[in-house]
Amino acid sequence: MIKGLQKFGEYVMLMFKTVSIPDRWNMLFKQMFKEIYKLGVDSLWIVIFISVFIGAVLTIQVSLNIQSPLIPDFTVGYITREVILLEFSSTIMCLILAGKVGSNVASELGTMRVTEQIDALEIMGVNSANYLILPKIIAFMIFIPVLVIFSMFFGIGGGYIIGWVTDIITISKYEYGLQYWFVSYYIGYSIIKSMVFAFIIVSTASYFGYNVKGGALQVGKASTDSVVMSSVMILALDLVMTQLMLG
Repeated sequence: MIKGLQKFGEYVMLMFKTVSIPDRWNMLFKQMFKEIYKLGVDSLWIVIFISVFIGAVLTIQVSLNIQSPLIPDFTVGYITREVILLEFSSTIMCLILAGKVGSNVASELGTMRVTEQIDALEIMGVNSANYLILPKIIAFMIFIPVLVIFSMFFGIGGGYIIGWVTDIITISKYEYGLQYWFVSYYIGYSIIKSMVFAFIIVSTASYFGYNVKGGALQVGKASTDSVVMSSVMILALDLVMTQLMLG
């Protein structure tokens, strides 16, 4: 318990150090654009690939499990849309990105720590946390809505593909289900959730990577710990935010 409170205190102190006003704004923007490409654009392919298959599997699973004369066929499109908009494209996608982005950030900062690059920055009078971590947090929070929108689009597109190549559901009924009782607020809700999760992913990974002590083995452990802790925090916050925003 005490160790956990100590780590939480270290995390909060690191975040205060990170979000201070940058000494050079041009350097912040330069680093931020690099991180947008590295953390965001490079994650597009995995988001698209997973979303298409999850959308397709959802459509198949729902259609197979609601085969009843009492339930209209368009319910398949409706349920697929609701699951993708409310949970998959925000929470589940961020859990997946915690593995890719979180481990990347933790290993990068951890390697810089054990090779004394961060110490060199501190000796030169640079706020290393602000210089290294802040651009990553801002970049991923800016780009995560793009990933969410792509995930929604290609997830629903996966259902279209299944309807087109099989006879599980007709395209017209699938489209009707997608339009039935549509609540536009759910898109904003998912984007807001994903931005909070993006902050959790990068800040948690940065904490574990920034505070590595030891060598290559500890860098690997920090990457693993960051993914585990990010996933736990995402699930806990998902419960809280769902209750606050939809309850």
